[in-house]
Amino acid sequence: MIGQVNGGHAVRDDLPIDAVLGDVVAALRSHGRVVLQAPPGAGKTSRVPLALMDAGWRGQIVMLEPRRLAVRAAAERLAQQLGEDVGGRVGYRMRGESRVGRDCAILVVTEGILTRMVQDDPELRGIGAVIFDEFHERSLQADLGLALVWEARGALRPDLGVVVMSATLDAAPVAEMLDAAPVVTSAGRAFPVEVRWLDQALAPRTRLAPAVADLLLRIVPETQGGVLVFLPGEGEIRDVEAALTRRLPADCAVRPLYGALPFAAQRAAIAPVDRGRKIVLSTAIAETALTIADVRVVVDGGRARRARFDPGSGMARLMTERVSRAEADQRAGRAGRVAPGLAYRLWTKGEDGALPAFAPPEIARADLTGLALELALWGSADLAFLTPPPEAALAEARALLQDLGALDATAGITAHGRALAALPVHPRLGHMLSVAGAQAAPMAALLEARDPLRGAGVDLTARLAALRGDRGSGTADRAALAQIRAEAKRLARGLPDRAPLSPGQMAALAYPDRVALRRAGDDPRYLLSGGKGAVMDAGDALAGQRLLVVTDTDGNPREARIRQAAVIGAAELREVHGAAIRWHDVCRWDRREGRVVTEQQERFGALVLDQRRWTAAPAEAVARAMLEGVRQLGLRPDPAAQRFRARVALVPGLPDMTDAALMDSLEDWLLPHLGGVRTAADWARFDLLPALRAMLDWDRMQRLDRLAPAHFTTPLGRRIPIDYDGDAPQITLRLQEMFGQTVHPVVGDTPLRVTLLSPGQKPVQVTQDIPGFWATSYADVRRDMRGRYPRHPWPDDPTQADPTLRAKPRGT
Repeated sequence: MIGQVNGGHAVRDDLPIDAVLGDVVAALRSHGRVVLQAPPGAGKTSRVPLALMDAGWRGQIVMLEPRRLAVRAAAERLAQQLGEDVGGRVGYRMRGESRVGRDCAILVVTEGILTRMVQDDPELRGIGAVIFDEFHERSLQADLGLALVWEARGALRPDLGVVVMSATLDAAPVAEMLDAAPVVTSAGRAFPVEVRWLDQALAPRTRLAPAVADLLLRIVPETQGGVLVFLPGEGEIRDVEAALTRRLPADCAVRPLYGALPFAAQRAAIAPVDRGRKIVLSTAIAETALTIADVRVVVDGGRARRARFDPGSGMARLMTERVSRAEADQRAGRAGRVAPGLAYRLWTKGEDGALPAFAPPEIARADLTGLALELALWGSADLAFLTPPPEAALAEARALLQDLGALDATAGITAHGRALAALPVHPRLGHMLSVAGAQAAPMAALLEARDPLRGAGVDLTARLAALRGDRGSGTADRAALAQIRAEAKRLARGLPDRAPLSPGQMAALAYPDRVALRRAGDDPRYLLSGGKGAVMDAGDALAGQRLLVVTDTDGNPREARIRQAAVIGAAELREVHGAAIRWHDVCRWDRREGRVVTEQQERFGALVLDQRRWTAAPAEAVARAMLEGVRQLGLRPDPAAQRFRARVALVPGLPDMTDAALMDSLEDWLLPHLGGVRTAADWARFDLLPALRAMLDWDRMQRLDRLAPAHFTTPLGRRIPIDYDGDAPQITLRLQEMFGQTVHPVVGDTPLRVTLLSPGQKPVQVTQDIPGFWATSYADVRRDMRGRYPRHPWPDDPTQADPTLRAKPRGT
């Protein structure tokens, strides 16, 4: 409330914040920065800028507000307290609208305006202080604005004052980020609010709007004063308004309140009614920074729309989510501004515990393409953010900007990127507008808005036709179409006329990563140029098209369902993206065919537009492709190679030839030996042993043969392979072949395990001590065997006998 004008200034009613304004000014003078924590209704928005002006703060005071309505309302309240109209000492600026006079001392702006101001003039010449109001909302633009201002202050403007004001945010992290800024806390002024919950949870399929309408019809007769209803968006507000039509008492006036509403209607929602009661149906716009007269009852639908990265559209979209506890408490507090109030929550008391404490900061989940562009324009990504942007999302955003030509290969901004940063749209759409000109404005406005046409299938051109006023299939939302037309008109201002492009070509400029090529098969499945998959309803009119540009999907990361797309021809694609379409020599392993495929492909991103055989593929390229086949097929079983690897494993200091080590180092040991190997059948016949032996030089081979020989030479001079697969190296041979062997054979220091066979090739003894065997067990073996094999020698002293594999002639 404003009293009468006194000496050029309106007499201001007392507000709780007045008690700490001196502390705020003193902290700002001594430290150049301050964090002010004050609950809703304390008066921080209305008083702090005036306190700085009254204190003679040098330079213009800029205050940020999160919404356009809050900007106008704040500017009007500040001007009223000075007894002036907006445009004098108090002005405001937002996208597409400005009221700034020559003597402007306090400028209220939307958050994006500050970003442009800092980027255009990092010194912020003429500005003495920047106030970040409602910082607890943690919008991406507010976080970026604070980071930019803080760096500009440190590097160029140490005299610049920085004030961060918040209603619910924990002040300590903000103060720490601002180099231990002083924290000033103000008490609020609120009456008690009784919170009432539902007795039982709403059924999962219960629609929000009918449930809210039913609750209002029940409580309006039981309560007094204005009612403020929180709903997630314009659609729900319209639904509740329609459900209340002619069902409320005659003295009740229903007033919608949302960002896209004309300002006169917004003002009507805020202003008091002459008589009767007012029911305001509002989005989260009414949570903070707005004073709505006479509200004594709050109805909270428990939902909020937040800007989040939508993988379906490739841009930020408003997603409906549960409110946080902080938001719910803040909403309830609106009922206690003028008198004791009531707050009705459309959920049970038990569900309160499942609510998050605070809403997540937008920077943690938003589309970061615009942020990445602003950081490149600033020339540094090393800014102090209260919540650092996720690296993976930032890298993805930079990759898109490089595709759009806004960043170069080193992630530095290009001249085209600077032009995109100046446009008030997403960089995707900015690129489309800058290349296609004014003709692309309707599409840009359409792609930024929610779909105005239902039941018309996927075709984007049906939406463009509806914008032109053509009647076609589907149900059009006339109000949405009118807003899109107005936005298109605004975007077209100042844009040149360019050569005509088809809708598909314009969409491809904005979505170079969403050009879709139909896969082979009956189902309408598509591969996107960015590498992801998408599917369309088989009955859609576009389901048979070979090439599309997908502008919206359901966001499924596995295989997204196409919700909106435009047809594009191959020649049209080459017209707008010819520089990115190139022929590539491809040498790859085809798992399905089990062979190396060599071909030349005409590609756009992940799409193969055309292909032909490549008959002159270099042998090394073929061999490298075959390596991928080996990785899939695995090392083939090869007994000779396995024995060699087992020998190597016994000798310290030789290369690791385990399966895992060999697979990890295929390029080093196998690649030089793969000449002529192109198929799985070739690999099955491949001899591994030469490639493995090549891993050892001459000295190592000599060491291997000495410490782990491949063969044992018997007393007859016959070479027998040593088997290294068991827990000890072993050989197997006929007992008679070892006659005369008086020393047990060893490998290094390890005795060989010797399996001695009968003349019938049956094991008769396994030993690691041949001399001991001759002296002990041999006699028993001789007694058993000589009757069974009388034609074979069984001497009394095997150490003196000659080794043999022959039998006595018959009859001897």
